[in-house]
Amino acid sequence: MTTTILENDLLLRALRREPVERTPIWVMRQAGRYLPEYRATRKQAGDFLTLCKTPELACEVTLQPIDRFNLDAAILFSDILTIPDAMGLGLSLNEGVGPVFARPLRDASSIKRLAVPDPEQDLGYVMDAVRTVRSALSGRVPLIGFSGSPWTLASYMVEGKGSKEFVHIKGLMFEQPTLLHELLNTVTKSVILYLSAQVQAGAQSLMLFDTWGGMLSTPAYKEFSLQYMARIVSEVKSQHPETPIVLFTKGGGGWLEAMADTGCDGLGLDWTIDMAVAKARVGDRVALQGNMDPVLMSTTAEAVQVGAKQVLSSFCQDGQNTGHVFNLGHGIQPNAKPENMTALVETVRDFCA
Repeated sequence: MTTTILENDLLLRALRREPVERTPIWVMRQAGRYLPEYRATRKQAGDFLTLCKTPELACEVTLQPIDRFNLDAAILFSDILTIPDAMGLGLSLNEGVGPVFARPLRDASSIKRLAVPDPEQDLGYVMDAVRTVRSALSGRVPLIGFSGSPWTLASYMVEGKGSKEFVHIKGLMFEQPTLLHELLNTVTKSVILYLSAQVQAGAQSLMLFDTWGGMLSTPAYKEFSLQYMARIVSEVKSQHPETPIVLFTKGGGGWLEAMADTGCDGLGLDWTIDMAVAKARVGDRVALQGNMDPVLMSTTAEAVQVGAKQVLSSFCQDGQNTGHVFNLGHGIQPNAKPENMTALVETVRDFCA
């Protein structure tokens, strides 16, 4: 990938805990259904998977929020389930239903048959999208690549869809932990290759989404989720030491110190933990990203301004803002108002330097 000088490198400096002129901001799912231009492109594609698997269209929607709002990073438009899809589990994504796998992993033989996908061959459309977006950005802002965590991916692969109780994956964890570790090991190898390939294709920062880690007990989280994320951080950083990696466990506020010990550069926080508390607990070991409640984005501009200032003030209590990336505590919701994104970005940009 040809090196391009970044016009705006605030995100990368903040994740490295270097001095910044102001707090950078981007938003999880910033390219999404709350934007009319996204809905138009999605209609053109016909369905979500086609949108993800067509690099030119994925690039188009990745850039839409960058063109509309004064954001400090682009995040690749893709899905966390690309790896299990490439493993042949038969993914479908339907409006109002969510992801469904036709062939969930319910026995030892199906788990043992899994093969690690080749990023350029089996997931080449993702790498083509990374290259296309990076070129189209022309150095305006950094590009973030990402993956689901091994635990989160395995949860979907075993359950066959989203879940509230996670009966099948937890049953496997309690009854056949060795088999679950075999699955997690295969997925971890896949994620390492996948993220490394994204960096080689042009991603300048990485994020690991552990959406379902928060439903585990502390011992189970450390054994079945965190140790695999730590391995990913270690191996990807050994190959790409200059690429910042952010870990995000939804509901993971109780494990911040252990997450920081992985060697990651930043921790994503949901809205259930105060920024000042999180900062006091991890010190200057990692940057922090977050963490306004995403529901605020469907309310009023005034409420958004108040919520954003609360997050910023909490982080800046000690007069230091180095090491903060403003974000929501989870993905922006489809009923969010575009004008509220404008208000959010303006509020963050005008706050403390």
